[in-house]
Amino acid sequence: MKYIELSMLLLGLTFFGCNHAESKTTARAKEKIAVPLNDKEKIQNLMRQVYEWHETQIFSNNDMLYDEKDSIYIGFNLDQLKQDIENLKETSFFSNEFLENYYKIYTTLDKKLRNKEIEWLVGDLPPFGNDTNPWCNCQDTPDNYWHKMTLKILHIESNKATFTWTWGDNFEYKARAVRENNFWKIAYLQGFDFKEMTKKKY
Repeated sequence: MKYIELSMLLLGLTFFGCNHAESKTTARAKEKIAVPLNDKEKIQNLMRQVYEWHETQIFSNNDMLYDEKDSIYIGFNLDQLKQDIENLKETSFFSNEFLENYYKIYTTLDKKLRNKEIEWLVGDLPPFGNDTNPWCNCQDTPDNYWHKMTLKILHIESNKATFTWTWGDNFEYKARAVRENNFWKIAYLQGFDFKEMTKKKY
């Protein structure tokens, strides 16, 4: 039995050696013919990764603060907001510009709620923004839409890129990316435009 086990071990090592040598050769061949991704492909891949990540997130129920009767939102949970910022930062998908804007949006809305500049009844749509999901400025998305995402219009100047992305169906969404430490990161998403997000609807 020991001889059989030893034989199988040696046979396995022999095949591993052959496969290993072959994989090295294949890897070298691929290195010669591999074409580096251009900036458009890198940004498109970034957007697909961002939205695939976004669709896996479980959103906290601790974002809002209520009055004593639980009838009116009186502000945002700023501790939770800081945690949300850290979660965004950990992905390495977003630039400092995006993170600062995100924080500014929700602290501004928090201030308006606390000062009663805007009133938001629990269960009602927000009295700011445009009643859509800011990640896409839409209410519904196709299944696995990130696989279909393509850049429709792209302009790159130095380390900045402005573009629109689409999943087809005449859908378009504006965005901007910046190159930080040789990596493209999201700097602006249309749904998180500061003026639009903090504007009172009525």
